Amino acid sequence: MSETEIKKNNGKKIGIGIAILVVLIAAALIIYFVAKPKPTEGAKALTIEVVDDQGAATTYEVHTDAEYLRQALEETEGLTIEGTESEYGLMVETVNGLTADYATDGAYWAFYVNDSYCEYGVDTQPVNDGEEYSIVYTAAE
Repeated sequence: MSETEIKKNNGKKIGIGIAILVVLIAAALIIYFVAKPKPTEGAKALTIEVVDDQGAATTYEVHTDAEYLRQALEETEGLTIEGTESEYGLMVETVNGLTADYATDGAYWAFYVNDSYCEYGVDTQPVNDGEEYSIVYTAAE
């Protein structure tokens, strides 16, 4: 086989590899947009429980039209959240005046929906009627 034929074969393999990669990326994007949870419009009743660093729990019954968790949290009377804004949304660092500082001691606020760890940030976590949310101060082990 000549050097020219080898280069042609290698070029074809690279082209096929790139085409396969493009198809896989397109398929992954389609799956993501089809499968991602979607918010529901209208009135919802939620329960939000905050568990502090001592294990004490405070429960809030929330009635909201919010589509995403951040808005529901901000509307909840008696509940305060603060944090750092980034390109990914709000990174919650302080809840009800208690700061979890991962850089200092490895502590963070863990978010759960219906006893399962939230897969999205507060800005993109959809809320649905009847769901239960937990915000738990979690210390490094």
